[in-house]
Amino acid sequence: MITSASNEKIKFARSLARKKERVAAQQFLLEGTRLIQEAQRAGANPALVFYERSAFQNDARLRSMIVAWERAKREVYEVSVQVLRALSDTETPQGIAAVFSLPKISPSPNPQLTLILDRVRDPGNVGTMLRTAWAANVTSVLLAPETADAFNPKVVRAAMGAHFHLPMASASWDEIAEQLQNVSHVYLSDAASEISYTRADWSPPCALIVGGEAQGASADARKLATATISIPMPGSAESLNAAVAAGILLFEAVRRV
Repeated sequence: MITSASNEKIKFARSLARKKERVAAQQFLLEGTRLIQEAQRAGANPALVFYERSAFQNDARLRSMIVAWERAKREVYEVSVQVLRALSDTETPQGIAAVFSLPKISPSPNPQLTLILDRVRDPGNVGTMLRTAWAANVTSVLLAPETADAFNPKVVRAAMGAHFHLPMASASWDEIAEQLQNVSHVYLSDAASEISYTRADWSPPCALIVGGEAQGASADARKLATATISIPMPGSAESLNAAVAAGILLFEAVRRV
């Protein structure tokens, strides 16, 4: 059993909380049975696994994964509660953490529905949008400059496995423009727009740009968009949460196809 957070394997796993280390290792850390099970369901295998004994005893799904990985000669280590807490990005560790390679999912050469995140800095919002995009069968997600890193631990936790199913990439605005050159409808979500999202032509291929709540859409996003659209709000709120707006708009695109 590993009982010290100074153990080299623990120090490496903890370092993956930093983007620089994730990029260098091309790996990231997942926490919790459900998320790790989703990675496994997608065909991913862990490079390192750390689990705590009481979780092994009480969680049948966790126990099944550990037994299978030990039989497959994966690097599986029992750790103390204190060590797992040191590994965890949450206040209450979920009993298991594992290191996986960064997923590399090739985007479709002709994406039918593209989501662009523009300066969405809140990791929880980014993760929720990725999860929603996965559910809506979005064929490409592009993270524009100044958007939170897709593999930030909070993004990964909120996305609930979307990383293993959704083609996504960070991209410059020039790269985004190149990828959208054959897309006739590029909509920018804008609460000030007079065009309701229900009047938009969502015929594929199309793209949706959603900006962050703090600063709104960037000049680059407005330049690339062919139109702005809004979600009518009968209440007096100034705007919707960015992830909520993305969900409404993406599923309108799904409904209309």
